[in-house]
Amino acid sequence: MGVGRALLLALAFVAVASLPVLLALVFCADEIMDRVACGYAEWRDRRRERRTITRLDKAIEADALTRDIDLSEFDRTDRRPLEQLAADLRRLGSQRLGGNGRSAVWHGAVLQAYDDRLRMACRALGITEHLTELDGVDQEIERVRVEGLLHAAGLTLPAARTGRRQQHR
Repeated sequence: MGVGRALLLALAFVAVASLPVLLALVFCADEIMDRVACGYAEWRDRRRERRTITRLDKAIEADALTRDIDLSEFDRTDRRPLEQLAADLRRLGSQRLGGNGRSAVWHGAVLQAYDDRLRMACRALGITEHLTELDGVDQEIERVRVEGLLHAAGLTLPAARTGRRQQHR
């Protein structure tokens, strides 16, 4: 019977020692379950996003879209950063559209600087433009076309915004 009592005493000691753990599990069960459920939901969402991106890449053939873009063009030290070009285009575009009361020379200089930045942005993004080859109304039409292509590429320009009418002089 000495062995039975020793075993019973050991079990009693284990039960008393594990009682705080059991109480903590009972009181924190909802939080533990919530953390497990949130972790599973986050894992499921990440997995779903990865599958969606993979399907989209296959559907639009993303490799074919970027195959013709020379990425080394972005690493050149003499190239202006695309963010700087976008800021210049927005500034010059708003000056071009809102420069009422200024001289014709000023308008011409702003328009020339704007066209230069349009050409740089087109070169950086691999967009074909014909601004230097045209003049007059044809050049203005080409400018609008290039602004639309740059807008589609992600550069928001004052004249390319939807819902805004451009003033003609």
